Amino acid sequence: MSMANALYLIGCGSPEQRHEQQGRATAQTMGFKAYNLLRMAQINLPVPPAFVLGTAYCQDDATRAEASTPKTWVPGLTALQDACGLWLGDARRPLLLSVRSGAPVSMPGMMETLLNIGLCDATVPGMIRQTGNPRLVWDAYRRLVVTYGEVVAGLDLALFDAETAAVAGGRDERDLDFAELRAITRACLATYAREAGHAFPQHPQAQLTAAISAVLKSWQSAKACEYRRVNQLPDDLGTAVTVQAMVFGNAGGQSGAGVGFTRDPATGEPHLWVDFLFNAQGEDVVSGRRSAHGHDEMASVLAHAWRSLQDAASQLEHHFGDMQDFEFTVQDGRLYMLQTRTGKRTPQAAARIALDLLDEGLISRDVAQARTASLTPQGLMSTRVVSDNGQPLVPLAHAATACNGVAIGEIAFDEARARSRQASGAAVILVRRDAETSDMAALASAVGLLTQRGARTSHAAVVARQLGKVCLVGCGAMSLDEAARTLSFGELTFHEGDVITLDGNEGAVYQGAAKTVVEEPVELLARLAKLNSAE
Repeated sequence: MSMANALYLIGCGSPEQRHEQQGRATAQTMGFKAYNLLRMAQINLPVPPAFVLGTAYCQDDATRAEASTPKTWVPGLTALQDACGLWLGDARRPLLLSVRSGAPVSMPGMMETLLNIGLCDATVPGMIRQTGNPRLVWDAYRRLVVTYGEVVAGLDLALFDAETAAVAGGRDERDLDFAELRAITRACLATYAREAGHAFPQHPQAQLTAAISAVLKSWQSAKACEYRRVNQLPDDLGTAVTVQAMVFGNAGGQSGAGVGFTRDPATGEPHLWVDFLFNAQGEDVVSGRRSAHGHDEMASVLAHAWRSLQDAASQLEHHFGDMQDFEFTVQDGRLYMLQTRTGKRTPQAAARIALDLLDEGLISRDVAQARTASLTPQGLMSTRVVSDNGQPLVPLAHAATACNGVAIGEIAFDEARARSRQASGAAVILVRRDAETSDMAALASAVGLLTQRGARTSHAAVVARQLGKVCLVGCGAMSLDEAARTLSFGELTFHEGDVITLDGNEGAVYQGAAKTVVEEPVELLARLAKLNSAE
């Protein structure tokens, strides 16, 4: 494909432009994430407009450099600005952008994202007048400086965390007012200038150029390369870059960001499975650094948005014919869909979902048979923790279950320990403060993951589920001392090498190696047998 045809428009541009790109828009050419955004827009789901620089731009250093130049992205930006009635860098009506990656095959959390591109000292006043929300604007500016500093300038995130801590004093960032966020932002700008050796870029076009370059560069990041190695994906797939109009989940109490599945990815039960953070942006949910609410809180506070999300989930399943994993934002009570993909699931969930979709008339018998062909009775067995002496089991703590099953193993706090003990034949439980995708290699050496913070739908939890690792996240009752290499639950302290049990079925952590039993899913096996029996 020539580079002239490697630009795509979503929800913007003329009808002629959108018609022209139809024949060349595929998951391979514009990336899996962007292609599904396009499909969602085509079925009239609420998708913010965007333009996409296709995977052809990730071929080599020359094409990556070409993608970052204004002559390449200005046509897409012009169409996007016309659709929004906002302009990048305009002092009165500024347009803010998100810049995201997207390979032809889903690689959750392995590459970079930058949000709020376009904020600078000159556009902050206009953004405040436009939104009437100074807290939102200073929070977004702070986030941009921090993320840009980490991703583009290569600065240590701890430098910016220290500036936040100095003002927040241990409070959640969402509890800070606009004056405090303004003070943090200005401190972060000073830190950026001191550590980077130059001021934070005040020209939004320069920000966009650098963001596009950073996203393309992240295709070769260590964690992305490791993910491709583990999943046997070719290195020449490349990533696309999606540049999309920002919507703001951090606009207040009627706003938030979430990630969900149209069905339970652990059991296959036919109900929405959602993690949601009020007054937050999407990276807060998927980064693994924060614990999130389930859907009950969202449904209670944002009833209209919840009903809209239920309708969107139904449309997604009817259009794609499978359980979907989606990301969304609610801004001032209005729902926006930002991503969808076929959801990772356990073998038990795979069987039930295929059978239920067949019963609901969403897929054919042949498709259901194809989706369950690799499942075996042994693979569908479930392991459960049981009492060893007839007395009720007393867990050390509870946590949110991201992947069910039972894992028993030695505590390990880092990749080196996990690899070493696995090589010696030991089963390992990786224990971390946050559920982060940088732990990809360590997770591959473990049988389970336990984290103090993070959501069930964080990228690391998604990867754990894909790898079949038992995963418990957001265990607030645990205390981790990384320097002393100890894990504590109240007065009880464990050292690296001590054995614990993760019960992913009940979301519990137990001391030592718990007794387990293996159960046969009789009803599920009977349904599969009926599916595969002769008519």
